Amino acid sequence: QVQLVESGGGSVQAGGSLRLSCAASGYTYSSYCMGWFRQAPGKEREGVAAIDSDGSTSYADSVKGRFTISQDNAKNTLYLQMNSLKPEDTAMYYCAAGGSWLSAQSSPPPEYEYNYWGQGTQVTVSS
Repeated sequence: QVQLVESGGGSVQAGGSLRLSCAASGYTYSSYCMGWFRQAPGKEREGVAAIDSDGSTSYADSVKGRFTISQDNAKNTLYLQMNSLKPEDTAMYYCAAGGSWLSAQSSPPPEYEYNYWGQGTQVTVSS
């Protein structure tokens, strides 16, 4: 059974940093494309970053240069380092796992391409 568990969310002031983690279990982690998504109140869920099975990464324009996605295959864990946080980054953040054929080389794969989702971790950035 595939399970994704996010952690690391919290409340920070603008300009601060947080690192989110997503612990994966129940499948061969390194063979999947992994992504981070976020959903703010009243808004649709949007893709933030992705890393595919070849290690290619891509980001939404709104977070480029501030967020970094990475993974530790030995620990089956996905990370999202978030720096220079802004109030508009406030949202519930989710990690997701998708098929090994997905590519993150040019842009993060869309939401519907992912098969498994975590429960989310809240990030709140105050001004």
